[in-house]
Amino acid sequence: MYVAAALLLVAIATEVFATAALPRAEGFSNPGWTAVVVGGYAVSIWLLTLVVKQIPVSITYAIWAGLGTAAIAVVGVVFLDEPVSPAKVAAIALIISGVVLLNVQTSH
Repeated sequence: MYVAAALLLVAIATEVFATAALPRAEGFSNPGWTAVVVGGYAVSIWLLTLVVKQIPVSITYAIWAGLGTAAIAVVGVVFLDEPVSPAKVAAIALIISGVVLLNVQTSH
């Protein structure tokens, strides 16, 4: 279970990195960055296939989507000069709260 959780975190980090690289791919006209994006997504999905052998797919996907969404929002603000607003901060907090609640509910 710990290995699956670690692989899930690596899958999320890989997907977030690939998503953050999307602007550099320039609409897939930049071959190098396009390869980074496509390769990152492929590795992330492959890791998810390993994770769902140990963790139910509904939980895996909820964690991957929720934490990935929150992480890319933070990356966008910190590294990609995207604007931050109270609504964006509240939305990220709700996403993280939802993932935590889902995991707490599932463990009982």
